[in-house]
Amino acid sequence: MAAQRKMTFGIVVGNRGFFPGHLAKTGRDEIMAVLEAAGAQAIVLSPEESRHGAVETYDESLRCAELFKKHAEEIDGIIVTLPNFGEERGIVDAIRLSGLKVPVLVQATPDSSDNMTIAVRRDSFCGKMSACNNMMQYGIDYSLTTLHTETVSSPEFKADLEWFSQVCRIVKGLKNLKIGAIGARPTAFNTVRYSERIFETSGISIETLDLSEVFGRINRMKDNDDAAQAKLAAIKKYVTTSGVPEAALLKMAKLGAVVDGWMKQTHCTISAVQCWTSMEEFFGVVPCTIMSMMSNELIPSACEVDVPGTLSMYMLALASQTPSALLDWNNNYGSDPNKCVCFHCSNLPKHFFKEVKMDFQQIIAGTVGKENTYGTCEGVIKPGAMCFARYSTDDRRGVVRGYTGAGRFTDDPLQTFGGAGVAEIPQLQKLLKYICREGFEHHVAANFSNVSKSIHEAARYLGWESRYHPALED
Repeated sequence: MAAQRKMTFGIVVGNRGFFPGHLAKTGRDEIMAVLEAAGAQAIVLSPEESRHGAVETYDESLRCAELFKKHAEEIDGIIVTLPNFGEERGIVDAIRLSGLKVPVLVQATPDSSDNMTIAVRRDSFCGKMSACNNMMQYGIDYSLTTLHTETVSSPEFKADLEWFSQVCRIVKGLKNLKIGAIGARPTAFNTVRYSERIFETSGISIETLDLSEVFGRINRMKDNDDAAQAKLAAIKKYVTTSGVPEAALLKMAKLGAVVDGWMKQTHCTISAVQCWTSMEEFFGVVPCTIMSMMSNELIPSACEVDVPGTLSMYMLALASQTPSALLDWNNNYGSDPNKCVCFHCSNLPKHFFKEVKMDFQQIIAGTVGKENTYGTCEGVIKPGAMCFARYSTDDRRGVVRGYTGAGRFTDDPLQTFGGAGVAEIPQLQKLLKYICREGFEHHVAANFSNVSKSIHEAARYLGWESRYHPALED
């Protein structure tokens, strides 16, 4: 899997002159130490550039804005820290003048109730409201910490920093995103139709590639082609291939080499691929293993050209920095109303499985023949925390909308084929009614994590409608 990326935050230290200045100084030092301990980089004014390295006057706002502009490509998000009341206009001017369109977290340091003399009194409790009020007036979107006031060294802020980092990775990761749509949407899958134009309003573009071009490039590729042989070796290292014909493995390798080359050429980050049943009838393998390998490297690939599906997978992968899968909400599990079977045939990343092997696709084999359907990744999904998400275009209303929430994959017994597992979701019946009443797809992205609150918050920054299941307190 890809290495976790280091976060970079622009820091605005609030200060108001008639409050104790030493609080601004220590507040800056404290958040710098916390970010360093978390492995994050801070872009912040130095004490030589402004009083205590904080922002109060318009001149200091200008200097802070210029510093942020200089590091605009690096900055993932902005943290406003209030060690005292803070100068509300200085804070919002610095953010506005920087021109950055990134998530903003507002933190306020609490007072000590046993010592509130003029020498140490902060009033950050009150100042946070003023800062938020001004950001609202300026049209700056912002996020709040779990507690209204919390020290930056507290466990609560540590958790909030991780949550905010997840939000920032999603928002930055979707900026100018290009998605590869490889093949046409299968006629039988009306459910995965979507609007390219609506996604374009969020800066997300779709690059298309017809399967005829894929097959044509494969036909021109020699068996000993370096890229094909490298991919063949990677396949055999990735998954057990015992019993799979060598000819089928070479076809998969060529397919993978062509897709890799095209995505690099077109600067596509993630993909959605046509499978059912053109790939099997006219090429002779399923693309599942190739897609599984991409998803396992945090570059999701969804089947049936489900572009919103791979986008939802990518949001989860950006937040958690672990692989995502596209699953069907597929079956009931006995009579338990809060459990269901999640399934695909399957292109799940091997990160999802207890054990995995390559096999043939049992559903399509009856139609096109077993020999044309090798390449699935088959196994039982391991138990663990589960986060799910689905964001799609609502073409009638011209918006992107979706839902997210958390549950768990259980260790309940399951005898079936493909890639499957039992999921337990609180108030599952309520969620299923929502999916059906609102006309959402049967595909859902899933991830072994608990990042659903980050997904929900990032959707707000993106201007998307989002429902959290079962509900958030705020």
